[in-house]
Amino acid sequence: MEFNQICIIGLGYIGLPTASTFASHGLKVIGVDRNQEVIKSLRNGKAHIYEPGLGEIVEKVLREGNLQVSEKPVEADAFIIAVPTPFYDDKKADLSYVRSAAESVVPVLRKGNLVVLESTSPPLTTRDVVKPILERSGLKAGEDFKLVYSPERVLPGQILKELVENARVIGGIDQASAEAGRDLYSIFVKGEIVLTDATTSEMVKLMENTYRDVNIAIANEFSRLAERFGVDVWEAISIANRHPRVKILNPGPGVGGHCISVDPWFFVESAPDLTPLIHTARKVNDSQPDFVVTLFTEVVGSLKGKRVSILGLAYKPDVDDLRESPAVEIARHLVEEGALVTAFEPFKTDFKIENVRMAKTLEEGLENADAVLLLVAHTQFKNLDPIVISGYTTARIVIDAVNVWNIESWKKAGFNIVRLGDRKNRAL
Repeated sequence: MEFNQICIIGLGYIGLPTASTFASHGLKVIGVDRNQEVIKSLRNGKAHIYEPGLGEIVEKVLREGNLQVSEKPVEADAFIIAVPTPFYDDKKADLSYVRSAAESVVPVLRKGNLVVLESTSPPLTTRDVVKPILERSGLKAGEDFKLVYSPERVLPGQILKELVENARVIGGIDQASAEAGRDLYSIFVKGEIVLTDATTSEMVKLMENTYRDVNIAIANEFSRLAERFGVDVWEAISIANRHPRVKILNPGPGVGGHCISVDPWFFVESAPDLTPLIHTARKVNDSQPDFVVTLFTEVVGSLKGKRVSILGLAYKPDVDDLRESPAVEIARHLVEEGALVTAFEPFKTDFKIENVRMAKTLEEGLENADAVLLLVAHTQFKNLDPIVISGYTTARIVIDAVNVWNIESWKKAGFNIVRLGDRKNRAL
């Protein structure tokens, strides 16, 4: 199948890099988004999200005209749906964005087109939700147009590289659809392209992130056990991982982002009777921010009126993505306990959390603090010199929830340093 013009619906953390990558390979791409701020930013030649290298590519393909932006889909050879799939408070998938995107394609869908769903979705979404909507056009999936599910499988901070190099899974509602999807993504994908059916492809995406979530959950439980038994969990993990068949992950303040913290719930929703392990892992990781706040309270005492400096709010290091971030949850919990919280997130200094003061600089974030809480291992924070920091703040209690600061160096600089999961070396 040949493609000259494609339409990508949703210009977020996946849609915009995907649109830019196709455009940089010579295709005419129409990027669609309903957010007026997104449209305005792109029409001014600027990417509205941070991802290494993305700004330069976006500026180039917009300038050359290979990428154009629109508020609604136009006729094209292929349509890619890359909108969010959040969940409701009861942990059920919110497919309203997917439905709306599919509905927006109906008026411009033509015989011979390809439609791709990339949004992470519960199993059977392509077959039971998207297909019936598209067929309102009067066209039949598999006969008149091709339909596939092909999930993104990239790491924020390395999206542009991994879009090209990672293996791509393409699940069609039939073999011809899968082959059409292969033809589309082979335009830029250098990794292996694996063809399967749509529901298997949906499940593969969820399995990958659920596997990681379960393994993080056991690491977080180990950190809690280490606190109870007077052990340094980081030392214990290092020793355990010397076993040739053991690879324990690192604990932390919780699990965030729009994949690992969300995707397992789609399995739980779809088959609650078959997923007790997955459900329990989710509960463990969702409760880890509470564990961090409890640890913090044990160290500093009553939080009422305490001036707390938080370093990092992103869900992972060196990105500006704060979706489902456990650090944000911890900040809110501290406020609820009466703390006066100042947060410094270098990648998004204008982020807003109710009753949390956002600092523009590290120095501003640390001034007048009673205690410092490190929640994200941004490179900028990992490389901090404790001697220099001692000049920025009168605080002498620091809690490292991600294990990046050297205990001895911080102790020599006059700090009482506490690490998550390390009761063994605690001075307090």
